[in-house]
Amino acid sequence: MRTEDITSWGNAIRGKHLTVAPRSRFEAFPDIPSAGSVLPFGQGRSYGDSCLNIGGGLVFARQLDQFIEFDAHTGILKCEAGVLLSEILKLVMPRGWFLPVVPGTQHITVGGAIANDVHGKNHHRAGTFGRYVRQLELLRSTGERLCCSRESNAKWFEATVGGLGLTGLIVWAQLQLRPIPGPCVHVESLRFAHLDAFFDLTEECADDYEYTVAWIDCLARGKRLGRGVFQRANHCVSNELVACPRGAVTFPVSLPFSLVNPLSLRIFNALQYHRAGDAVRKAVEHVESFFFPLDRIAHWNRLYGRKGFHQYQCVVPMAVAREAIHALLEIISREGTGSFLAVLKQCGPASPCGLLSFPMHGVTLALDF
Repeated sequence: MRTEDITSWGNAIRGKHLTVAPRSRFEAFPDIPSAGSVLPFGQGRSYGDSCLNIGGGLVFARQLDQFIEFDAHTGILKCEAGVLLSEILKLVMPRGWFLPVVPGTQHITVGGAIANDVHGKNHHRAGTFGRYVRQLELLRSTGERLCCSRESNAKWFEATVGGLGLTGLIVWAQLQLRPIPGPCVHVESLRFAHLDAFFDLTEECADDYEYTVAWIDCLARGKRLGRGVFQRANHCVSNELVACPRGAVTFPVSLPFSLVNPLSLRIFNALQYHRAGDAVRKAVEHVESFFFPLDRIAHWNRLYGRKGFHQYQCVVPMAVAREAIHALLEIISREGTGSFLAVLKQCGPASPCGLLSFPMHGVTLALDF
């Protein structure tokens, strides 16, 4: 056990923690008597303070990184909670399988994906990550071990999925993967001129495309408010030679100032919007390029300088989504403090499987400040 200064991915919040790292899933729950409260910690990729426990204890779960069992015929995978999504994809994609739900980075742990019940570009079709967790083992601070599923210890399962580690340490999980025809997706990108056009496209594409997402120019005003670039995609078989991205460019240091400012935002957003052109752009991309574009820039969070950033994400019910998102974008545009990464997505009607799961049937807006 040692004392460490820990921050989350946003770099805006940091503090001292007592930390301990179990070496095996068979160990007892770590005893940190002076910590008061204890929280599991995976990769620390949460933007805010949900993975922190300042003044208390953190149990590092990344060392629990072993694959336990994989059935290549059924796509059922059992692994420890510290395994990264990237490690799963490296194992299963050559065998024709893929994770049913992925967020915007593959560099998170299975335990973190469950604890946050992450969602992706296909929520309108697939729901959240927790829907594909068949069972998990929960190690509680009392020393109790619970095997949880929808049939066994169901209340514990419901509280743990999306529960941010509050119920205990996820030791291992069994996941149901989905088959894919190959490592490629067919992507169509099209520019839209205002917010209403986004909603029209979302409704039009929901049945035919598994993945939909939009980047928006958060500084646009007036008739251009909410303009952006819409992407829709499906897995595909491709005869084209599409390379898997290799390596990443590293942003080396956190500067004393942020490179994200009104001037850089206005230039970037204008270029991004006009680069898309008027015609529908069609391309075949490797899944890693489509799902995890930011993973190509290691430590991209340093772009925001030493003070870091906060990510704001909300989801509003479909019945009031047009009015609510319009009002939010008007405020953000007026203040001029938005980000490069303003994202609009549709969330589908699937019921959340966790008590604290984030999505509801509606539209979610995410951006950094």
